[in-house]
This record gives sequence, C-alpha cells and structure tokens, in this order.
Amino acid sequence: MADFRLRKLSILIDEIHHDGGPDAKTPRLRGAALAVVSNPFAGRYEPELQAAMEDLKPLAVTMCEKLIVALGGRDGIDAYGKGAIVGAAGELEHGALWHAPGGYGMRAILGESKAIVPSAKKVGGLGTTLDVPLTHYNASYVRSHFDSITVNVPDGPKPDEIVLVLAMAKGPRVHSRMGGLEVWQMKGEDGLR
Repeated sequence: MADFRLRKLSILIDEIHHDGGPDAKTPRLRGAALAVVSNPFAGRYEPELQAAMEDLKPLAVTMCEKLIVALGGRDGIDAYGKGAIVGAAGELEHGALWHAPGGYGMRAILGESKAIVPSAKKVGGLGTTLDVPLTHYNASYVRSHFDSITVNVPDGPKPDEIVLVLAMAKGPRVHSRMGGLEVWQMKGEDGLR
C-alpha cells in the first residue's frame, strides 16, 4: 500500500462574465480541485506502480465532491479534465497514477458521462503551472466546450510531492461561435459525438 499523504487541498473557481464580448446571461463557472500529496516513489525507480492507483481512489472521490459543492452543485456540470504536476524527485509516470482514480472517480460521481477525461501532466518545481484540458463529458467533439483551466500551487509540488488536479465546468465558453458539433446535435453514444 502506497502512502500519498495529503498536505494541502485547494479549490479554484473562475466565474466568467465575458471574454471581450457582451456579458453572458449566466456567468460560466469553471473550477479545479488541487491536492498536494507526498510521492512515495520519489527518488527511486519503482518497476510496479499500477497497484498504487487503488490507494488514490478515496482522494479522487473527496476532491470531486468538494469541487461539485464549490461549483454550486451537480446541475449544469458538463465538462471535465484532470492533471498532475510531479515534483522534481519523481518521474512523469508518477503523474500517470492519477489516470484511473481521477478519471473513473469523477465519471462515477458525475454519472452519465461517456467521454474520456482529457489529461495533462508534467514534472516541475514549486509554483509550476499546468493547463488542464476540458471537454464535454458526453461527447469529446463538442467544440464549444474545448477549453482549459490553468492551475498551480505556489508552494508545491516540493521535490517529493505530486499535485493532483480534477477540473470541471458548467456550459460552453461564453462566446463560443466556432461551429462544429453542437450540444443539441450530440448523440452521446460513444463519447465522441
């Protein structure tokens, strides 16, 4: 059993009223939950990592629940993404530990989501930023929901830590007008269209 000791949990919420055009009737909400945890594999090569994903599942549930509350409830959440920033004593594969717990955990709580949860990860030091991609949670090709949220933790990750991120949004970009597959056209069968 791997010990991912939680040092800090932060919630970031963006309320977007406009992006240079007219004010939106309803501001778009976009948010992220960031957990700074110890990296039990820092400073060494561990050939078998997959079992450690199981240890991160409870944290994914907690982060998801807190983010949903911060966004004002489940109603209207229709986009998601995830990511990780691994401290310098770790390796990129340690960030990949977040794929299953973060993605499947969020999908299980949100329900009805069919699209793959987009992801980004990198190795970096204190204050490293990460652009976490967002897509529609039922159809990845819905162009109006292509977005990202930039996150960071000023005092993390330390070399032996990982910053784990879950992100969600309510609605399309405020001035979306690039065409392509629209929400009302999606079938939601395969997670793509």
